[in-house]
Amino acid sequence: MGFARTCSVALVGVEGVAVEVQADLEPGVAAFTLVGLPDKSLSESRDRVRAAVVNSGAEWPQKKLTVGLSPASVPKGGSGFDLAVACAVLGAAERLDPRAIADLMMIGELGLDGRVCPVRGVLPAVLAAADAGYRHVVVPERSAAEAALVPGVSVLGVRSLRQLIAVLTDEPVPEEDDPSPGEGRPDPLPAALALPGTMPMAATRPGERPPDLAEVAGQTRARRALEVAAAGRHHVYFLGPPGAGKTLLAERLPGLLPPLTPQESLEVTAVHSVAGVLPAGQPLIQRAPYCAPHHSASMPSLVGGGSGLPRPGAVSLAHRGVLFMDEAPEFSGRVLDALRQPLESGHVVVARSGGMMRLPAAFLLALAANPCPCGRHGMTGDGCDCPPQAVRRYLSRLSGPLMDRVDLRVRVEPVTRSELTGTGTGDGTGAESTAEVAARVRTARERAAARYAGTPWRTNSEVPGHELRTRWRAGPDALGEAERDMERGLLTARGLDRVLRVAWTVADLAGHDRPDAGDVAQALELRTGVQRGAVTTGGRP
Repeated sequence: MGFARTCSVALVGVEGVAVEVQADLEPGVAAFTLVGLPDKSLSESRDRVRAAVVNSGAEWPQKKLTVGLSPASVPKGGSGFDLAVACAVLGAAERLDPRAIADLMMIGELGLDGRVCPVRGVLPAVLAAADAGYRHVVVPERSAAEAALVPGVSVLGVRSLRQLIAVLTDEPVPEEDDPSPGEGRPDPLPAALALPGTMPMAATRPGERPPDLAEVAGQTRARRALEVAAAGRHHVYFLGPPGAGKTLLAERLPGLLPPLTPQESLEVTAVHSVAGVLPAGQPLIQRAPYCAPHHSASMPSLVGGGSGLPRPGAVSLAHRGVLFMDEAPEFSGRVLDALRQPLESGHVVVARSGGMMRLPAAFLLALAANPCPCGRHGMTGDGCDCPPQAVRRYLSRLSGPLMDRVDLRVRVEPVTRSELTGTGTGDGTGAESTAEVAARVRTARERAAARYAGTPWRTNSEVPGHELRTRWRAGPDALGEAERDMERGLLTARGLDRVLRVAWTVADLAGHDRPDAGDVAQALELRTGVQRGAVTTGGRP
């Protein structure tokens, strides 16, 4: 009788659970039994592993073989257990020293010829291994850069099972052909790793110039709202006719956000790794992601779902970045209202028959909508053909509780001829580039971070209203107008707190120590759309 064990990782959402892979050989009729709550793809590993072992030059044991995955109560799926199962079997057959593999964490899919293929979720799997105390990890060679992002872990990248056997037995390591395709041939592996319906989150393709805010003509008020949204991570809503520039503005929002911190980069990369949408040659995502689902998106595709345990949806793929919902009233009402929990808490809890899962979803929401179904309501020239009931019904698809969580609401007017052609622009304030605005955003973020040092918050949108009303008070009589709006029923208690948060962001952009009445007036204007004073750009009237 032979016995050996090694380790792998089961992914539950974007979190990993260390799994001990045990192999036991007993005399009897040759059979291969896999136990431990495996799913269909994992059950098929029996045939993949057998073929890979034989084609790697090792002998398959002709005995009764039982492979157990412990803890047995945790659902396990995917092909990432193949490498660990193969080594545990070879250890039980004494082809490998069981002591050499007992403390190794192995992640990788095996091809029938013994190649080690990449799998989704290598980064969160290695993070789980490090948390469980493992210091040596074996992964596919093409995933080694991703695994090496985890500090304190020694990573061995292998191309084939044959190479791993040689390393573990101190034999000469055989040369293996590079598994990447030849020049001009597409690589099917990265595309095959992506979950159905997901897409790369980069706002631009490699080699393309990122969109610049200087390309947006006019829209001084909307540009200001975009700057405030980026500086304080406030959700924004653009309402205007088709062609006014709502989508252009939203596409330039990620460029205004500061680069991700090291911790945020690991969080975002882990989510994208699980979804299989990591950009080729970029194991670590350092810029804010951008996700713009179509208005036909279903509930599982937006908040997460799928058969068995849920998988990340668009709200998680936009974690620490921007979720843009164009033509927002065209989305299902149930889908829109499902955003209310993550907008408030920064995460989404998805319950399915296979289990319950908490997925990160701290995103900046940008909504865009036409004023009516035909889009011409309130425009000069061609009149709107929509009856008043249709206009009200169209905009009421964005529920009150959802809109109460949106801090900035801006009316985007059609661009004039002079703004579009560049004539009669006066001071030219509408030509600021993304780099210029991003510099002010970065300075405002630094002011907020210094103020909230020693607290769990970093941006104004995260701070509870109670703290802003007691610990970080606005200037004398600064909230008078906002409080009157609340008494008249124009603001809810949540709305007042959000106005105060926006006022702090306006103050940070202007270099004020605390919000004054002018900062609060700007915050009220950005929330209600009612003009209450001069709009400033970069802290200057």
